[in-house]
Amino acid sequence: MRLCRFALLLLAVAAFPPLYGGTVVLDFEGFLDGTSLTTQYAGLTFTNATIITAGISLNEFEFPPYSGTNVVFDDGGPISIAFDTPVLRFGGYFTYTEQLTLAGFDATSTQVATAVSAFSSNDALFGDTGSSPNEFVSVSFAGGISSVTITGDPLGGSFVMDDATYITPEATVPEPSSTVLILAGVGLLAAFRKRDIL
Repeated sequence: MRLCRFALLLLAVAAFPPLYGGTVVLDFEGFLDGTSLTTQYAGLTFTNATIITAGISLNEFEFPPYSGTNVVFDDGGPISIAFDTPVLRFGGYFTYTEQLTLAGFDATSTQVATAVSAFSSNDALFGDTGSSPNEFVSVSFAGGISSVTITGDPLGGSFVMDDATYITPEATVPEPSSTVLILAGVGLLAAFRKRDIL
């Protein structure tokens, strides 16, 4: 009976291999106001990104966070994010005083995707008519995005980003190993013969 259970377990593992990948959301909570964001998130490297907190450095009346109290702003120039493993899609919720351009690059630094904000400004107090804070802007590329650059004012200080979201590729589902299937079959055959079922 134990051999039969083991064989069935082997069949289950072969038939349903694990999948990897999915959606990751960075809400920037848990950092102190004024933290320079660099490599705190595993697999990502940020440039020109500083965390600011509502009620401290962030004017939340003009730049309300999408969630929580922390956001990232473009400190000294465009924010760039490099991914150790390419992603399929990247986006975030942006409040800005100058039109944004979000550009995605592949592993050879070739631009493969671009998106532009819907307005010139969408801050809560002085944004363009019809705009609202926290516009979601995203880029995607099936071949994989290795880095993104988010540009407002080239000198920085023109936008905040919250709930940055990226989608990692799911691993291809491998075919069940023929060795595993053969071992499972032999195990089941042995179990059935032992019980005189065959």
